[in-house]
This record gives sequence, C-alpha cells and structure tokens, in this order.
Amino acid sequence: MYRKRKDGLEVFLVHPGGPFWANKDEGVWTIPKGEYEPDEEPLAAAQREFREETGFIATGDFMELGSIRQKSGKVVIAWAFEGDCDPTQLKSNTCKVEWPPRSGKRLEIPEVDRGSWFSSHRARIYIRPEQIPLLDTLEARIIPRA
Repeated sequence: MYRKRKDGLEVFLVHPGGPFWANKDEGVWTIPKGEYEPDEEPLAAAQREFREETGFIATGDFMELGSIRQKSGKVVIAWAFEGDCDPTQLKSNTCKVEWPPRSGKRLEIPEVDRGSWFSSHRARIYIRPEQIPLLDTLEARIIPRA
C-alpha cells in the first residue's frame, strides 16, 4: 500500500512477529506477503495475505511491481495500490514456530507485530534489502521525473 503526501511518497511496511525478530529493526521490515496455492491467482493471494497479515482490505487499482528472490530463495511477486490505514488498528493472523530453536516447544506468534508508514527514503533503511527493487519500480511509476 502506498500513499502520496505533500513531501513525497509513503509506503506501508510490516515488522515480522515473534521472538526472533523482536530486537531487529533496520533491514527486516517487509511488504505484507505470503505464499499462494498452485490453483490460486497470485494477485488474489496477495490480497488475501495483505488482509491476513494486517486486517486491512487491499482494494483499488493494482499495479504489478514485478518479482524478487529473497535470500531464503522465496520468490515474491508484488503489487502496489494506493490506500490509507491507521497502523495502530493492525490485526495480524498468528502462526506457530518452534521457540527456542531446536527445543521442540511450539509458540503461537502474530505473523507481523506492527505496521508503519515510511517515506520512500526511510523505507530503504528498514525494508529487507532484497525488496528495494520493488520500491524502485513503485517510485519510477508514481513519482514524476523532471
């Protein structure tokens, strides 16, 4: 999700939930994303994942931003849409993780623990580095060049 402001473009990013990410900030925020089933259209999956991770509904005109490969090997296909939300109203679904690692204990955590609006400049500091090309594409399409 993005929004236009007098001083430029802002993007909505989410912070992963759980104890592993609790003390990490710069370079770990992400676009809301997830996996899709083989019979599911990628855009429909992106809309579903956005709702599951934030509680907000993704609507409007969707702009495909392309795809990137994360360090884990996961391929992320991304879309952008113009919108607005109050990050304090974020409600994420939960998932179970093994914590501490290799302990055999399962802990239920929110997939994301918070969301925030970032200027496109600040987003480059906080977003996962592999996702920066998605910001580049969004900016190239939204911000008029002189």
